[in-house]
Amino acid sequence: MKLSNDLEKKFQDQITLEYAASVTYRQLAIEAEEQDLTGIAAWLRNQAAEELEHADKFIQHVIDRGNHAAIGTINAPHVAPGLTVLEIFEAALAHEQKVSESIRELYRSADKEGDYDSRPLLNWFVDEQVEEESTVSEIIGRLRLVGEDGSGLLRIDAELGSRGEGEED
Repeated sequence: MKLSNDLEKKFQDQITLEYAASVTYRQLAIEAEEQDLTGIAAWLRNQAAEELEHADKFIQHVIDRGNHAAIGTINAPHVAPGLTVLEIFEAALAHEQKVSESIRELYRSADKEGDYDSRPLLNWFVDEQVEEESTVSEIIGRLRLVGEDGSGLLRIDAELGSRGEGEED
């Protein structure tokens, strides 16, 4: 069953947002790299790659439904240079919350149209976003706990760097 024109557009918007999330995470990784926090930078790069996988899931769904998948305009992320590590993760959380709300809105739109075929995909993404926000919130909590303690920050850097590429938290 094809998506309505309205839902097709909303899925295209979500695809674009997932690409924007990837670019945002990559920019945040640059900020960590400039502070020689290679583990945090690697974690953020992995998140950037994961966002591209999410975009691919939406793209495939749109194509499978007989519609046209498209990537819209991606604006450069608004990331100020010189962010603290805490600010980097607060920016990541804010972006995850934006993505979560967009997915919930997409879910509401699909339900309103009676598009039950999108539910499995959207259910997966709702669960994924709960996990993403929880993970980033936990990192923020730990960063607040260590504050300016260099050894604590380096420990978090090492732990985040130990996450393998393609491995989800």
